[in-house]
Amino acid sequence: MHNTSVDSPPRPPDHRPAARAAGAAGVLAVCSALLLALVVAEWHPLMALDSDVARTTHRRAVDEPGLTHVCRILTDWVWDPWTMRLATALAVVWLVWRRSARWTAYWLAASVTLGSVLQQGLKAAVGRPRPVWPDPVDSARYAAFPSGHAMTATVVCGLLLWLVHHYGAGPALRRTALWPAVVSAVGVGLTRVWLGVHWPSDVLGGWLLGATLVAVAVAVHQRWGPERA
Repeated sequence: MHNTSVDSPPRPPDHRPAARAAGAAGVLAVCSALLLALVVAEWHPLMALDSDVARTTHRRAVDEPGLTHVCRILTDWVWDPWTMRLATALAVVWLVWRRSARWTAYWLAASVTLGSVLQQGLKAAVGRPRPVWPDPVDSARYAAFPSGHAMTATVVCGLLLWLVHHYGAGPALRRTALWPAVVSAVGVGLTRVWLGVHWPSDVLGGWLLGATLVAVAVAVHQRWGPERA
């Protein structure tokens, strides 16, 4: 007598990762909205803290031209938004050429593009003036909030880190990718304050908005991406 094999029913897709990402996005969005409201309202304690930190770092930047020159190289070349977009373009090519993952490539390009559109729209809407110094060490265009450098680095590094994990990289590679990503996102924000072209809350806003966008994008991929099952 032969036992008849019975296939088990297909397992339903696990939506818990998408739900966790959506929950994180919600928390980050609330924090971003709160900071935006305080900046728009010119809440005095925040403005005073911004001014105190900016004055202190600007004095140090003027007194330490060597370190300031290094910060300019890092912010203008290594961590510049266009450098981050180039890294995104290379990742898109890799996804299409090596992984045949066109949907994920389009998702990555669309997420980074959305980040650029969002930060430029907020700059125009908020219209916050940048710091003005009698002895500037650097200059920048457009309005101050949020920091485009900080937001772009957070979005690009966050999404690329998630892709490294998503495609099953080993612990050693994940650790190797983690540190440059964290140093880039945090470091570029610090250089913007050091160079006197942003208030600290501009950078914090860029980090929060960038992290929010990463969480939303990850939730979208995990919920509707081709590999969600």
